[in-house]
Amino acid sequence: MKVSIITVVRNNKECIKDAIESVLNQTYKDIEYIIIDGASSDGTVEIVQSYKDKISKFISESDRGLYDAMNKGLALASGDIVGILNSDDFYIDEFVIEKVVKEFESLHVDSVFADLVYVKPDNLDKTVRYYDSGHFNPQKFAYGWMPAHPTFFVKREVYEKYGLFRTDLKIASDFDILVRFLYTHKISYSYIKEVLIKMRTGGVSTNGFKSKIVLNKEILQVCRDNNIKTNLLKILSKYPAKILGLLKR
Repeated sequence: MKVSIITVVRNNKECIKDAIESVLNQTYKDIEYIIIDGASSDGTVEIVQSYKDKISKFISESDRGLYDAMNKGLALASGDIVGILNSDDFYIDEFVIEKVVKEFESLHVDSVFADLVYVKPDNLDKTVRYYDSGHFNPQKFAYGWMPAHPTFFVKREVYEKYGLFRTDLKIASDFDILVRFLYTHKISYSYIKEVLIKMRTGGVSTNGFKSKIVLNKEILQVCRDNNIKTNLLKILSKYPAKILGLLKR
């Protein structure tokens, strides 16, 4: 099975190299690596171009935000399976894609997800929170809870059937796409009880009180759009679980 990995980046020269090398070092070799750059001006483009012989497709141009860039990557993808690796993130070891493909092949599912750990930007070996996707069931979307999206791999045909990322959402379009795929359209899934991704803290959805307000408003909107009964109190109840993630690290 061919795997397409998409990385979206804009002005992130400090981190992009780790993401790229974690893909290129995978033992599984049938990988199409696509990088979509949002017209970076900090040296990111030059770093990406230094790997040009090993990157399948690279575009650097202005876009209408993160999810528009992801959709550009999806339009270029030709793999049987698609995964999205953010420029702040990297695979925990060289066997990640091999494990993911084995899960697809042995269980014949539409999607696979796993656990991730949040790490300190200045100490990538220091785990500050553990995200356990194993507690997921589709009813938990009503509480604003989802599997860790960076660990989510799905057959490309699912995007073709059920649509791409919504660009009208600023932060929660990943939540929306998991709701549509796993809840509304009930695609099949399997959980790998392992950490596959390391994520640096400080991303858009976790950075600041204002971002949390926008995120929770968008989660409410997504739930209503998909006929999931919920309310703000339910959604806010997910935060104690995040505290447990801090304790589990």
